[in-house]
Amino acid sequence: MILVLRYLRGDRLPLWVGVIHGVTGTAGLGLLLLALPGPSRGEAMGVGSFGVTAAVLFGIALVLGLLILFPHRRPRVAGIAVATHGSLAIAAFVLFLAWASMG
Repeated sequence: MILVLRYLRGDRLPLWVGVIHGVTGTAGLGLLLLALPGPSRGEAMGVGSFGVTAAVLFGIALVLGLLILFPHRRPRVAGIAVATHGSLAIAAFVLFLAWASMG
């Protein structure tokens, strides 16, 4: 939340903040991919596919996050990428929480 508010204000954050954000997100996606083949979760409650869906959404959010690195080329595209990146990541996180809570 802090990152997007600073971005919308036009503040230039240090590059290391974005790198840490990207590395932790990528590590989280990697851990989710490692957990997916494990024991099935939430099949009885209808949330069995939420883990895979969350992984796909996190992957798309990761790619969109990389587009944010190039705001000087197309500022409008970068703004759309920030909004979509955040929205997909939040949706993926909610799906992940529903899937993980069924363990």
